[in-house]
Amino acid sequence: MNYLQATQEITVAIPEIRDELQQTRIQNSYHIIEFLTDKIKSMIRQNNINCVFKCLQKMNELYSNGDQTVKSAIENSFIYSLDNCTAFCSEEYRDTIFNRLSTDLQKVYIRQIYSHNI
Repeated sequence: MNYLQATQEITVAIPEIRDELQQTRIQNSYHIIEFLTDKIKSMIRQNNINCVFKCLQKMNELYSNGDQTVKSAIENSFIYSLDNCTAFCSEEYRDTIFNRLSTDLQKVYIRQIYSHNI
């Protein structure tokens, strides 16, 4: 799946952000993943857990089914931003969010954390 297909799937799967996504001109894989990451961060701050779960589920699917560019965008944009997205969450809420990530994304996150000696 390329970024155009990913954009279409997000539009269908997450109606809460459909209007804003349709108004945004998505130009590449990084742009759609940054958009979805920003929405996840916003929904976390608003404590909109249902939408957060939908967004995380779609991120998991995009990582599983996306082409290499989509996967790279997820690894380099979403995973890299994940700590920032959850920085002000309670530990329980943060754990809930991380537990919704697919095993593959959890592995990418752990690999990224350990490779940067954090």
